Amino acid sequence: MADPIYVNFLGGLGEIGRNCMVVEQQGKLLLIDCGLMFPDADMHGIDLVLPDFTYLRANADRIVGCVATHGHEDHVGGLQYLLRELSFPIYGSAVTLGLARNRIEEAGLLSKTELIRIEDGERRMIGPFDVEFIPVTHSVPWAHAIALHTPQGVLLHSGDFKLDLTPVDGRRTDLSRLGTIATTEGVRLLMADSTNAEEHGHAPSESDVGGVLRALFASHRGKRIITASFASHIHRMQQVIEAAIGEGRVVATLGLSIKKNIRMARELGLLKVPDSAIVDIEDVDKYPPGKVCVLSTGSQGEPMSALSLLARGDSKWLKVGKDDTVILSSHAIPGNESNVNRVIDGLLRLGVDVIHSGIADVHATGHAQADELKTYLSIVKPQWFVPIHGEYRHMFAHAKLARLMGVQPEHVLQCEDGDRLRIDDKGITRDGRVPAGYLYVDGIVGDVGQGVLRDRKVLSEEGVVVAIVTVDIETGRVLTGPEIITRGWVYAPEAEDLLDEACDAVADAVEKALAKGVRDVDALEREVRRAAGRFVSDRTKRRPMIVPVVMEA
Repeated sequence: MADPIYVNFLGGLGEIGRNCMVVEQQGKLLLIDCGLMFPDADMHGIDLVLPDFTYLRANADRIVGCVATHGHEDHVGGLQYLLRELSFPIYGSAVTLGLARNRIEEAGLLSKTELIRIEDGERRMIGPFDVEFIPVTHSVPWAHAIALHTPQGVLLHSGDFKLDLTPVDGRRTDLSRLGTIATTEGVRLLMADSTNAEEHGHAPSESDVGGVLRALFASHRGKRIITASFASHIHRMQQVIEAAIGEGRVVATLGLSIKKNIRMARELGLLKVPDSAIVDIEDVDKYPPGKVCVLSTGSQGEPMSALSLLARGDSKWLKVGKDDTVILSSHAIPGNESNVNRVIDGLLRLGVDVIHSGIADVHATGHAQADELKTYLSIVKPQWFVPIHGEYRHMFAHAKLARLMGVQPEHVLQCEDGDRLRIDDKGITRDGRVPAGYLYVDGIVGDVGQGVLRDRKVLSEEGVVVAIVTVDIETGRVLTGPEIITRGWVYAPEAEDLLDEACDAVADAVEKALAKGVRDVDALEREVRRAAGRFVSDRTKRRPMIVPVVMEA
């Protein structure tokens, strides 16, 4: 009887981002990805959301490494935060490690890890784990699927992928190897990307975008062209550069991440561009607008990104106007739509001609659509299937596709963050839960907590009322106040009578408490909170945050 294997889902099942899972074998743990997620609109002031690291901290001595499927932030962006507390090696392709290294180095944590480069098709032992790296096509180069050859059969993690038959670099998803595993060892469990499971047909090829870009460059001669895409989308940048050079333009970069990634891609031979075509952003004004192309960050409308600064007129490098065309060569990540729309509006107000995916086919998704997922399932023929990487509705649609393609209904498990699976000789079963809540990052502070978010929600919707009173504890008299200060409840200059009534209500409550012999400051503050809260609710039917301040003389 073979030892059981356990799979713990820490993130990525029920949302776009935070992709992270842990596989257990012979008492050791192997992470597959550790990503971050952009905050929702109701996460006030939050910069990033991470997986819950509680389980990893509790089992730190058992972790043998992290396997990174590819270099997108939603798969490796959490590593710089986890490495503050733990230390382990990271395995991935040269591009994956290069993209992860940038963030880890910025955080000063390179000493906490070893970056171990792997090649396409490589199979290596990481502790007790027999790990195979299978090439897949995605929107970032050198992405991989992960096949774990275990005593309980092959566990296959698809990574993010598409079945692009004409990728820019010619590196296709290795369906041949997947088919070989399926027909020899067999795939015990498939865990596969669900992002586009609701989209019918096939995802367009990345090469198709190149033709659209060339046509746009030709039709906007005489204008400076600024393109914005993900800084990790090396193939998109290659096609933009080729279109620019074809029209006799020089190319400049705007944004630190895109500059770093272009340097890395050129060093790895992934990005082919002559030195003569690259100019510094400081020098673009030396050229006529029609001879310049700028590659910019900020396709997701991040408030301090290069493109957002351009749209607000705050960029120190460029001022844009009627002589500029901006091409947004990306789709908005769910939750970022309002930020992207704000940037588009700002650019249009400045007279810029804006082209986005709603106007022209300037973006191709990196995730397989329904027909590609069905093809994948027909080749892999998994015994068991768990949809991953997507919102619940995406995973639900993927589960339906798996059943359609012949996976037994009882062998299709729709899991969520925190689920723990046991894989043994009898089958695959749910085996309890592990901590998998949200870890919020605000600035450099981690684990902000639900309480802080609740407070911020109240402040943003109802405002705050501060009631200040000074008392003489010995004599039991009110010396000064109460004074009511408010922000976001009522506008003080227009509500003096209401504020005076609130002061009277608080004063009355404090005097009654003092008359009863109450001398504890905390108890007096509770009386102030109750009195102010009751008055505010009765008079305005609102529930702002009440902050009582009782000072001793």
